[in-house]
Amino acid sequence: MNPLVERVAGKLGCFCALTDEERHALTAALSGERLFAPREDLIHERKPAEGVFAILEGFACRYKLLPDGRRQIVGFLLPGDICDMRVLLLKRMDHSICALSTVSASLITRGQVMNLLERYPRLARALWWTNVVEDSISREWVVNVGSRTALQRVAHLFCEVFWRLEAVGLAHGNSCPLPLTQMELGDTLALSSVHVNRTLMYMRRSSLVRLHGGRLDLLNRAALEAAAGFDPLYLHLDGGNPGAVRTHAEQLLAQNRQRESLTGGV
Repeated sequence: MNPLVERVAGKLGCFCALTDEERHALTAALSGERLFAPREDLIHERKPAEGVFAILEGFACRYKLLPDGRRQIVGFLLPGDICDMRVLLLKRMDHSICALSTVSASLITRGQVMNLLERYPRLARALWWTNVVEDSISREWVVNVGSRTALQRVAHLFCEVFWRLEAVGLAHGNSCPLPLTQMELGDTLALSSVHVNRTLMYMRRSSLVRLHGGRLDLLNRAALEAAAGFDPLYLHLDGGNPGAVRTHAEQLLAQNRQRESLTGGV
């Protein structure tokens, strides 16, 4: 399997261990890669989505533009992430998705998504599980910009990015990629670039983190998590409960089998 595609399979594998057949089906759906330059949109607000993007490499974000041109970043999409299955239910997008760095992504078309959902029920549940996790992260982001101090906001975001990248094998030791400008951090955390700069200087002087060359070094991970009040529970990196929900198709199949057993197959 392509090592970039393996990141997507690995993330879905957090929910349940994928079979070889499921992995092959997923690999086939992710066969076409597209490259996006920094600041290039993958999906445009007010336009229909072609399908669902899976991020194979690089950083992307969801964002909303205000009438005066200001931008609020409302979510990060990191390697292994799938860009919200629910876009298939919408006529038009209510937000845009943009590359923050050079991004390699694979588009899963509507037809391919429907085929995966219909033919592979366990894979379908794993895909919907990613939406539940995304909702959980969105709730934490609301808390972050609404109730935390500037230091807590930056520290919490750094902890989240590190934990998410570590889960897909992209954090090594206490270092991970972070190809973000101070302006992009400000758009994410509802802080001015000046405020972000002052906060980063304080964190560096306090030996919490160091940013250099598009990388983030956690100089004192425990102290950073304590400063942020970080609890990784909302990331659900321990997976889900594969047996908790069955798809409608599985339920119908089980009912048919039960009927056949009662009627002797007549």
